Amino acid sequence: MSSGQRGGGDASGARKEISVRLLPVVTDAVSVLGFELEQLDVRQAGRRLLVKAVVDGEQGVGLDEVADVSRAVSVALDAHDHLLCGPYTLEVTSPGIDRPLTAPRHWRRARFRLVRVRQSDGAEFVGRVGGVTDEMVQLLVDGRLRELPYGIVERAVVEVEFRPPPVDELALLEHGGQEEPT
Repeated sequence: MSSGQRGGGDASGARKEISVRLLPVVTDAVSVLGFELEQLDVRQAGRRLLVKAVVDGEQGVGLDEVADVSRAVSVALDAHDHLLCGPYTLEVTSPGIDRPLTAPRHWRRARFRLVRVRQSDGAEFVGRVGGVTDEMVQLLVDGRLRELPYGIVERAVVEVEFRPPPVDELALLEHGGQEEPT
């Protein structure tokens, strides 16, 4: 008896293998439309596989765009149905507002938004996102600009605001803390 058959089989290993094989197929279908695949998850849902693709874009993803991406991914999966080994259900979604900011592109999309940050030393604060590089993010915290290397961020999420950002804060972030010439 092989290890894959012992105890009813290794279903999670098979799903992981399917995910690995589907990743380039789904990534290509999503990127052709100008979006990024944030996450691909394959799991058993009754007798079918549930293929869940989380996609995002520079300006976010609207409902019409989710539908377009869903159609494109469906066509790609149908063309590669041999990788799925049976029937599947496709779910395409965008990340929620509470998605953690884990990559520079997430921070870029959050420019001028308020974020709640917990550092690896346990310190927590709320700041407004300014400039972003591949190594760090600039935040306006309590009226002062601060550079925060990603390496010390344990968790960061966008805070929901019910009012437009203050003009003076946006001006400070727009000019990187430099006063505008008069």
